[in-house]
Amino acid sequence: MYAVIQVRGVVNTRRDIKDTLKMLRLHHINHCVLVPDTPENLGMIRKVKDYVAYGEIDAATIETLLRTRGRVMGDSALTDEYVKSNSAFGSIADFAKALASGECRLRDIPGLKPVLRLHPPRKGYKTTKRTFPQGGALGYYGQEINTLLYKMR
Repeated sequence: MYAVIQVRGVVNTRRDIKDTLKMLRLHHINHCVLVPDTPENLGMIRKVKDYVAYGEIDAATIETLLRTRGRVMGDSALTDEYVKSNSAFGSIADFAKALASGECRLRDIPGLKPVLRLHPPRKGYKTTKRTFPQGGALGYYGQEINTLLYKMR
């Protein structure tokens, strides 16, 4: 499971980049989506790598994001009671573990919004013009995406 966060805006970018971001449901800066590890999704992520930060997310981070930023229709917060009453999972923690292992998808809980609207990271981005290995905030983070998401919770 990959977490993809839009870091840069789309003003003066190519049309195919904008379309790919739209297909990934990334419409605004600091929005995050969780996508499965498929060749199609990885190809889309690689196409927009200069506008997003992405990496493999673990179950603990998924649970934290769903508890703090998870929303259901009507813009109310996602709760354990909602998960228990609308799915086969007992709590958000169980759902996060199944989601991280690839056993389920976000749409298994009806009404759960697929986009997580995050805060800007505490202490800010390093720079939005360089890749992560170069000391910036763009591109592939690997497991370090969990620390970035923790800063943005």
